[in-house]
Amino acid sequence: MTDTPPSEPLSLTPLHALHLRLGARMSPFAGYDMPVQYPTGILAEHLHTRAKAGLFDVSHMGQAILEGSHAAQRLETLVPGDIMGLAAGRTRYTQFLADSGGILDDLMVTRLPGSPERLFIVCNASMKAQDFALLREKLPELTLDVLEDKALIAVQGPLAAEVVEGLLPGVQSMTFMQGREFEWRDSPLFVTRSGYTGEDGYEISLPSSQAEVFAERLLSHPDCLPVGLGARDSLRLEAGLCLYGHDIDTTTDPVEAGLSWSIGKRRREQGGFPGAARIQTALAEGPKRMRIGLMLEGRAPAREGAEIATLDGTIVGAVTSGGFAPSLGRPIAMGYVPREFAAAGAQLATLVRGKALPARVTKTPFTPNRYFKG
Repeated sequence: MTDTPPSEPLSLTPLHALHLRLGARMSPFAGYDMPVQYPTGILAEHLHTRAKAGLFDVSHMGQAILEGSHAAQRLETLVPGDIMGLAAGRTRYTQFLADSGGILDDLMVTRLPGSPERLFIVCNASMKAQDFALLREKLPELTLDVLEDKALIAVQGPLAAEVVEGLLPGVQSMTFMQGREFEWRDSPLFVTRSGYTGEDGYEISLPSSQAEVFAERLLSHPDCLPVGLGARDSLRLEAGLCLYGHDIDTTTDPVEAGLSWSIGKRRREQGGFPGAARIQTALAEGPKRMRIGLMLEGRAPAREGAEIATLDGTIVGAVTSGGFAPSLGRPIAMGYVPREFAAAGAQLATLVRGKALPARVTKTPFTPNRYFKG
């Protein structure tokens, strides 16, 4: 997590007072005062989400609607994802790319129904100002409505559908990466069946004025507990999901990051996005380096920045995310190595405080994804 310099006042999400009432330990993150954990602790929050349902405040994320004629086609000039092929009410994961093919940020795009074309965008908190500036600069003919008055609540876990259905009848019929409009207490809500934990779940965009009461109603369900950023990070690491600024950034392209699946066939063939030549070459020939999963022996974790070495001590890469995996009871990590060292089962080591910790290259996700695909 990235601390905000003390001289800069922290922003507060609409759920800030609720976090304090629930006893959260707060910490600066991406310019916001955010809950890291609650009195139950990170381990318990993590395991509860895997077993039942956890509620996450993700209101710090950027939310906006991009609107105008040919909005999907125009957005494709900035991202490699197939946005034109999105049906109304469907969501797609993609990335903003630099001219070099490096990743400026990753984002979720949902096509909203109706005309003119409208795209609901959710992007990372730390990059939202730059993302919105990029959209305004590169797509001036479109209207960008930044949703400053919206909260964003995620409910994740195998019982998430049961928890949310109690407030929003009909959400159980949704499938993974689908978005729908709902109404609660005469207020409009937009719900996507998606998340950042590897579990089934939802992200709910709603007016800030309704967020606290809505969250309290969700938490009144006996199987739904609040979860902070600490467990959110361990959950996404187990799910093998990238964190911007750590596992992906402007020095990585989507192919070496293991995100080729997010680039549709038409986009691969036609290009037309920043860095297309580099990415098409990597798709055809294979990337020179690859993001890998590592399963470590012992109990000591390898954190971001730890070097990855061969068994003879040659440094071949570095860890980008690492920590203890509560679901597995052991440390895991992700990082980048040259392609010749990336085969599943390969034996490597991570260097932690001068000591080589044996590690085995492992396919991700480390724990099975449980998205509801119908």
